[in-house]
Amino acid sequence: MYAARAEIVGNVWRLHAQEGDHVAAGDLVAVLETMKMEIPVLAGESGTVRLHVREGQIVQEGDVIAEIA
Repeated sequence: MYAARAEIVGNVWRLHAQEGDHVAAGDLVAVLETMKMEIPVLAGESGTVRLHVREGQIVQEGDVIAEIA
């Protein structure tokens, strides 16, 4: 299992993957927004997505955005 984590404090601006979607390594899972910058969150491995956040949620550095298994 791979945990896609927030690299910075920010707002979950957009989810590109939905619960149960299959993604490949390197696919865009979500975009965080902070100080008018967009930070991509990518899948580190292939698998099925289990989301831990919703759009508009504020996340802290290290928070899990999604698990991919």
